[in-house]
Amino acid sequence: MDFFHILCYNNNMAKQLTQIKKMIYDIREQKVMLDSDLAVLYGVELRSLNQAVKRNINRFPPDFMFQLTDEEWKNQRSQFVTFSQDTRKYKPFAFTEHGILMLSSVLNSARAIEINIQIMRVFVKMRHYVISKSDKNNQIAELRKLLMLHIENTDYKLNVIIKNHVTTQTAQFANPQTSTSRQKISLINNFFFPN
Repeated sequence: MDFFHILCYNNNMAKQLTQIKKMIYDIREQKVMLDSDLAVLYGVELRSLNQAVKRNINRFPPDFMFQLTDEEWKNQRSQFVTFSQDTRKYKPFAFTEHGILMLSSVLNSARAIEINIQIMRVFVKMRHYVISKSDKNNQIAELRKLLMLHIENTDYKLNVIIKNHVTTQTAQFANPQTSTSRQKISLINNFFFPN
């Protein structure tokens, strides 16, 4: 395969991955894909996808798949234009990453396997992004701690210096005999000379 075909393949793959990423939603603090989006990606009718799931429902525990509540579905429809045009009679099913993996075994087609590989790549990239972001947050937190320790150390040293200076000044004011005598300065030809 020459460079042009590799570039086109990678560009096409990047477009597909971007398209898939747009179909991943945060619902119940989980990354999920809805049944209608998966049906489009797999190239099957939504009805066929849901029938295959119902025939194999024991493969889809609640942490793999769940049906949206009325409130969740209303919220999704208000946020996204594509859902506001959805006229289905029932609430959609949401599939977690594990549920999507299970779907490829239920559908058992070459296209389902190919699409699942791409979906898993998106999930992996998202996971790496979250991990790298949390690493940066941890680094920032560590830097913040170091800065606060440095500020506290500097404040302590400054307080010691001020306390010593105030103590010295108070002692000199209270006992002027012990204070250092002032030097006399003479002015000769616009130059200062201590006597």
